[in-house]
Amino acid sequence: MFSNFANVWTPLIEAKRVGRTPLRVELAGEGLVVFRGERGEIGVLQDRCPHRSVRLSLGTVGDDGCLQCPFHGWRFAPDGENRHVPLNPDAKRSQLNATSLPARVIGDLVWVYTSPLGQPAESPQVPEGLDEAGLTRTYITRTWHCHWTRAMENMLDSPHLPFVHRRSIGRGLARKMKPDSRMDISWEDTSFGGRSIALMDGVDGGGRLEFFRPNVMALTIPMPGRHFRIHALVIPVNESETRLVVATSRNFLRPRLFNLLFQSSSRKIADEDRAVVESSPPGEVPPPGHEQSVATDKATLKFRHYYHRVLRHSAC
Repeated sequence: MFSNFANVWTPLIEAKRVGRTPLRVELAGEGLVVFRGERGEIGVLQDRCPHRSVRLSLGTVGDDGCLQCPFHGWRFAPDGENRHVPLNPDAKRSQLNATSLPARVIGDLVWVYTSPLGQPAESPQVPEGLDEAGLTRTYITRTWHCHWTRAMENMLDSPHLPFVHRRSIGRGLARKMKPDSRMDISWEDTSFGGRSIALMDGVDGGGRLEFFRPNVMALTIPMPGRHFRIHALVIPVNESETRLVVATSRNFLRPRLFNLLFQSSSRKIADEDRAVVESSPPGEVPPPGHEQSVATDKATLKFRHYYHRVLRHSAC
């Protein structure tokens, strides 16, 4: 399961989307079914009944919070435990469980651990803007037709801002850039991944870009006395499709009316990136030495090293 994306915590979907109706979600080539149990707890199971491999997402959730397979009525709790095998009172139900994944609700999101082999040793490391109380958050979702590593690398790439985003988030850099301008990229390894700072002609504009392994970017926009962050959650669907969730967090302009403004801005920025990223050759990013790179590629090369040394060929 989860080839090239195993044994990691990843955001999956917004928690508000999960109810008693089973929801199928594809993650790194694996079909999952997400639903709420009797007490509102969220279960994430492989979308395959252990009996005859039909999709559990075609079933229903009863008043007891168990998911019933549509084929023969086997019933599974949110943790995958087999609670009932109709017409077979002597069945050894403990050997007939569905495959479950560790799942947690943090902030507004459902996070899953991409291994069914018990609870992970650590909790997911989540950017503060995604789980901190007292902030207003907005979300938009886009589907990109590319390998997730191409989209993730784009989110860590500062030099493209004054070109791809010259009419939006990169407007300020585009105005300051001269023909002989120089951008210096620094990288600091952290417990969660890394932190990058981009200096234009030696000037620190105050922005901070952070990478949270394996697939989250957090960009701090400098605003004195205010919190404003843009988060990119780059979620692999399969080899050629990526679900991009852009989340903003802020402590100003709190009325819900302003959510529409921030969502519109997020859509514009994401769509500016999409055409460029989707034009890259199909498939994952190559190893660091397989394309020409320069000094401003420091952050993206760090990601390539991580992907090829840690994630690639991993499977649970």
